[in-house]
Amino acid sequence: MELRPYERCMKEGPAVLNDAELLAVILRTGSVGENSVELAASLLQNRSLPDLVSMKRSELTKIRGIGNVKAVQIQCIGEMAHRISVRTRPEKPDLSSPERIAGYYMDRLCREKREQVIVAMLNNKCRLIEETVLSIGTINASPVSVREVFVEALRNDAVEIILVHNHPSGDSEPSAEDISITKRVAEAGRIIGIPLIDHIIIGDHEYCSLRSRGIME
Repeated sequence: MELRPYERCMKEGPAVLNDAELLAVILRTGSVGENSVELAASLLQNRSLPDLVSMKRSELTKIRGIGNVKAVQIQCIGEMAHRISVRTRPEKPDLSSPERIAGYYMDRLCREKREQVIVAMLNNKCRLIEETVLSIGTINASPVSVREVFVEALRNDAVEIILVHNHPSGDSEPSAEDISITKRVAEAGRIIGIPLIDHIIIGDHEYCSLRSRGIME
């Protein structure tokens, strides 16, 4: 007889469960006509687990079989994962490559529904000193101030800086405005002596490095 997810978890540990089974253990019950595993599988049929846990409660409750209780459970899974990720980050992470930069900011920014633009300030070993959110909204609606970028960089004794922002659409391709602000900040950095080493755009679990694209040359 095949063990149910809860029983498998008790016997073999949670690592043996797939995403649907893990979700089923947390939801505990199914809905009319389907058990918890079937409900969990249907929830993940056309969306990933990160997509599911980042949905609003009003969006979740529109799904058949999901009421307020299950919607809150799903949201709490996402919030718990986010807090664990944030609290286990190194104090001064190494941001010396596009992969490291994207890895550090991905979980935080790919969940955001609004665009955030961040300047990350680094020491001479490419480790994060401090970061500042420059704008929230959209780049087109809230242009990044080049002056503000370097006021923050000088205030924090930065040796180098990185721009990071997210595209809530999920598409990490740079817009014309993204390219324009990157070139303006890069030029100002060359004059001031605090170089912009990259501009990373975070999409839906993907990213684009404008330096790798040759846009900053």
